[in-house]
Amino acid sequence: MKVGLFFGTFNPIHVGHLIIANYMAEFSDLDQVWLVVTPLSPFKKKSSLLDNYHRLEMVYQATEPYPKLRPSDIEFNLPEPNYTINTLTYLKEKFPYYNFCLIMGEDNLKGFHKWKNYDLILETHDLYVYPRVNEMPIENDLISNEKVHAIDAPIIELSSTFIRKAIKEGKNIRPMLPESVWRYIDEMNFYKN
Repeated sequence: MKVGLFFGTFNPIHVGHLIIANYMAEFSDLDQVWLVVTPLSPFKKKSSLLDNYHRLEMVYQATEPYPKLRPSDIEFNLPEPNYTINTLTYLKEKFPYYNFCLIMGEDNLKGFHKWKNYDLILETHDLYVYPRVNEMPIENDLISNEKVHAIDAPIIELSSTFIRKAIKEGKNIRPMLPESVWRYIDEMNFYKN
């Protein structure tokens, strides 16, 4: 089975995440896409994050209607900060017959050479890269690497940061979230202050 790993803090998950994940599951050769909820990205501050299990619950609710999308808490029990190479090594041991690939935006590919053991990741895993708006051309040889697959997915300009800020400002962002996620955030009073 070929599984795409879509990593994120998903703070919160929004329709943009679902559109990309579902596009990868339906319009590439991936059999499934796992939305891996990251407890702590090496590039983000922890103070702005909701509790791991609240974010996982939102991903679970958002992906429930989509049979090819799965929430994953695989990083919850791994040492922090969560480096992708460590997660991939763990997954390969746990699921030896699965072929894991990474899903990332062009913006992440641009800085991929800064990731821990990026060359080893590229040697052993395919990268599925979706486009971003106004991205400058990637000025490294990664884009022409045979392990890098540019996927012509829809360009979504929506961020969790924007959603958190809008909620704090009392804006109605309901169409930007899966209905179940919007209800969960509303009931739990998340992001309001």
